[in-house]
Amino acid sequence: MADQGLPDFLLPPSVKKVDDGVFVANDVLNLPDACLASIFHFLGPGDRKRCSLVCRRWLEVEGQSRHRLSLNAQSDLLSVVPSLFSRFDAVTKLSLKCDRRSVSIGDDALIQISLRCQNLTRLKLRSCRQLTDLGMESFAKNCKKLRKLSCGSCTFGAKGMNAVVDNCSSLEELSVKRLRGLTDGASTEPIRPGLVASSLKTICLTDLYNGQCFGPLIIGSKKLRTLRLFRCSGDWDNLLEVITNNVKPLVEVHLERLQVTDVGLASLSNCQNLEILHLLKTPDCSNLGLTSVAEKCKLLRKLHIDGWKTNRINDEGLIGVANYCVNLQELVLISVNPTSSSLEKLGSNCRKLERLALCESETIGDAEICCIAAKCTALRKLCIKSCPVSDHGMEALAIGCPNLVKVKVKKCKGVTYDGAGWLRASKESLAVNLDARVVENVNVNGSDRVQGAACDLVNVVDQHHS
Repeated sequence: MADQGLPDFLLPPSVKKVDDGVFVANDVLNLPDACLASIFHFLGPGDRKRCSLVCRRWLEVEGQSRHRLSLNAQSDLLSVVPSLFSRFDAVTKLSLKCDRRSVSIGDDALIQISLRCQNLTRLKLRSCRQLTDLGMESFAKNCKKLRKLSCGSCTFGAKGMNAVVDNCSSLEELSVKRLRGLTDGASTEPIRPGLVASSLKTICLTDLYNGQCFGPLIIGSKKLRTLRLFRCSGDWDNLLEVITNNVKPLVEVHLERLQVTDVGLASLSNCQNLEILHLLKTPDCSNLGLTSVAEKCKLLRKLHIDGWKTNRINDEGLIGVANYCVNLQELVLISVNPTSSSLEKLGSNCRKLERLALCESETIGDAEICCIAAKCTALRKLCIKSCPVSDHGMEALAIGCPNLVKVKVKKCKGVTYDGAGWLRASKESLAVNLDARVVENVNVNGSDRVQGAACDLVNVVDQHHS
């Protein structure tokens, strides 16, 4: 846009007036719609909105090329659904979120949206408390191409969920959190496999009072690769045994604050393709269950354990992991108390171990850090949080771990900036973070360069302790 102060007849040939007070270069105006739409895909939401205001053609192209839309799902959305989806008629990914203090959309709005978005592949519903089973049933019949559904704090129940699994034969990912309609205890209708039994690959259940009603769906999903169960009430041992006897392709399992014992944990040994296991705050699980899994699941490459200070998983279980899981690449231990005996075994046997986090452990001191420095030669990222280590441990790290690129030390009172300085001086490319302050490195040219110091593993740790 240029030369807006000139009369039309004085405009240069390369500039054309397309609307009141709007001037655009002719070469831009000559771009085909498909090319213009491709350019819009590289822009953020704000820039796309500004581009849509340039002229009527750009408004139309921007709307028709927008595939992702996020809307405030308050009740007054109903009145604008026809005009809104006439403009955005190519949406395939839709997010409907309502503020908890507001009245959300109801069935009428969702049905109207489903009639206009029959190519929808992803839907996210948050706090849509006026939706019922009837609305979800109509939606599922209209949007049969759905591949991903995520719903949280909604009030529809088992009938609505069964309508989805009975109609959306392409569904691959299902995430359900705090579904209010499932609070009827044993009388809740089971969620059956339906048509999604041959397509579903990921199931995530969070904060469900009666999450076990999803049992038939999980058991019947023969292609299921990822199962995440967070804070779902009830005893899960028996159901996990049935699941793992029937669903062999499982590659990733997350169990957090779940009532499960070594019986349920050991049943995961039936999943010999298991690569990722998160065992967080399950106080009834011990070395016995962990060793059973390690012995059969030799492809395990990521293991996260939060012992919740019960000390039922310690050196014995970790030595079992070291003996059988030689492909281990990432290990996160929270409130677990390993010693040099298991760390030495892990370092010697797990030669691919690249990422290690040790948090809130009473036994991780300088001797253990020295062991890591000497044995974990492939280690690239290390996080130490709330452990009794000192500068002597940092000095050992400065000498060992030749492939180390990131170190984060948090809430370790014995470590000072002198210790961090030794690390900095030992390896020019090493990013060191001591609590909130970043230790700066100096590159070979002498100019200051602040390395990205946030260890990726710390983000995982902080999420579970925030």
